[in-house]
Amino acid sequence: MTVGRDEVLKIASLAKLHLSEDEVDLYTDQMNEILDYMHHLDELDTENVEPLSHVLDQLNMTRRDEEEPSLSHDDALSNAPDSDGEYFVVPSVIEKS
Repeated sequence: MTVGRDEVLKIASLAKLHLSEDEVDLYTDQMNEILDYMHHLDELDTENVEPLSHVLDQLNMTRRDEEEPSLSHDDALSNAPDSDGEYFVVPSVIEKS
């Protein structure tokens, strides 16, 4: 399987990215290199390797929730490019259908 220009442009469109021609070429090459590497992994002999669900033996490492000092509401909004005084105002990214 190879990734072509059309697939890169579709992925960019889904991610709302505008790519230059050089970037399309670069990402096409990079994605194909990644897929080539994955094909090499398919060739590895894993017959005597037991399946793992986790790379490490440590499961569910958690810590106790502890309250710590944080930014005040006003401090958090002070560096925002746009706010309505209570919330961050960001551009809409979901198109209405």
